[in-house]
Amino acid sequence: MKMMMAVGVLAMLSASVMAQADTLDDVKERGVLRVGTEMQFAPFDYLENGQQSGFNKAVFEEVGKALGVEVGFVDLPWASVLPGLEADKYDMVAGPLIITQERMERYRFTAPVAESSVALLTRASDDSIHAPSDIAGKVAGGGKASAQLAALESYVETLDEPVEIREYVDNNQAYADLAARRLDAVANSLPNIAYIAKQRPSLFKVVTPSFGPQSWFAYIGRGGDESASLIDAFNAALAEMREDGRLAQLQETWIGQAMDVPDHPVPAE
Repeated sequence: MKMMMAVGVLAMLSASVMAQADTLDDVKERGVLRVGTEMQFAPFDYLENGQQSGFNKAVFEEVGKALGVEVGFVDLPWASVLPGLEADKYDMVAGPLIITQERMERYRFTAPVAESSVALLTRASDDSIHAPSDIAGKVAGGGKASAQLAALESYVETLDEPVEIREYVDNNQAYADLAARRLDAVANSLPNIAYIAKQRPSLFKVVTPSFGPQSWFAYIGRGGDESASLIDAFNAALAEMREDGRLAQLQETWIGQAMDVPDHPVPAE
């Protein structure tokens, strides 16, 4: 009986050690960095002619070279991505996610890769909007129940004239209404609208500065110490990309503009 109990305790200890194994060592031994994502979030991850494309793929390819490993992406509906990370189906998530204090308590974030603050998309031909405050007295749209819509609603309360706000389940419909002059502006995360403007520069333009709480997009690993070495190694590679200009070049290529990002995780204000 004592022998059986000892074996049981040893098994539990072994399982605990395995559960806390160093993720970077696992990745290097495997030769593949497994990354969960949803390929329906341009310009970060999307499918083009059935093939993955976007900013995330480009960034992780550079990091993979620095770590000496291949990168394998797993495409899932967003609702399944974070549970998959916690179930060890992959090593990191390439969402990216907005850094918040609540999420930092649950996951380990990389340094930011892009700003996620809210800005405005307007028609390229509209000379009446040069700054966010110029939407006073106009019509603006945003995603229904989104953080970006909440930021817009809070911001317009500070203006001298009221703003009519329309909610959209599909941001593409909001962009279509903007092009059709049924809206004067659309509020969304800066990378998303910068991408739209880059794709159709004769039709749309981005109005900056951003407004509302400043926030940042980043990637994540599992919380605790398990993924500390992996995220540290990722950040080291990311730091080199910031310093030699590769990160800014990838931002320009895929998002539409370079962004000055912090060198460590910063939660939304």
